[in-house]
Amino acid sequence: MAHSVVEPAGTLYIVSTPIGNLGDLSARAQEALRSADTILAEDTRHTRALLTHFDIHTPLESYHEHNEAASTPGLVGRLQLGARLALVSDAGTPLLSDPGARLVQAATAAGVAVVPVPGASALLAALVGSALPADRFTFFGFVPRKGPERREVLGAVAALRHTAVLYEAPSRVGDTLADLASAGAGGRSAVVARELTKQFEEFCRGTVQDLAARFADEAPRGEVVIVVQGAEAPIRDEDALRARAAALRAEGLSARDVVRVLMEDDGAPRNLAYRLAHD
Repeated sequence: MAHSVVEPAGTLYIVSTPIGNLGDLSARAQEALRSADTILAEDTRHTRALLTHFDIHTPLESYHEHNEAASTPGLVGRLQLGARLALVSDAGTPLLSDPGARLVQAATAAGVAVVPVPGASALLAALVGSALPADRFTFFGFVPRKGPERREVLGAVAALRHTAVLYEAPSRVGDTLADLASAGAGGRSAVVARELTKQFEEFCRGTVQDLAARFADEAPRGEVVIVVQGAEAPIRDEDALRARAAALRAEGLSARDVVRVLMEDDGAPRNLAYRLAHD
């Protein structure tokens, strides 16, 4: 039988909340929200509806991007005096494209216990349901709307050799996919995941170019996560790979690490990478 762990006074709980299906609020998350002195919520009206559903009556305070700088020192002071605070976002896991990083960093620096209470995450739900490689991925959060920052992010996604995960507003999904195609990722496999855990959950699959055309004139409904497969590494000829392996060994890499680098960064087949690493 599992035993609950009693956390010390002066604890900041990072509590994941449902992204759609209320059944995803774990028993541990409910207990953390009930036992806290105060719940710090991105939108108190939204969180109050969740608490009402679960008959939780803990007081709420607003904590969002517009007040976190001013609020954080006082909250850390309360934690140091023994308060138990629970941080939630509107949905999913806090800090992933949501406020909270400033508070977690300040609490940790002050020696306060920070306790994650895992649960729903649109990022992970989309990734594992996409059927694209999930062993290595980069999360880019929300794509900048315009300017050099947008070009930089989309260029990085197009150049990435492993899976990329993006958040995007429904109205901009078509434009973002079209811009990714223009950046060179048009032929890559991708998934637009929407309404995750909800009644009309859907994984729309195709190439980046196909999905750009699909959503060019009609935006998907509901919350959206875009997952894009990584680019294939160009395969070098064997002589170039042999020289690369020798250089890596000279840098002090183990044979195992040389194999990994040759496969991941140079597109070498496993058998060839293994042989060159041990030459």
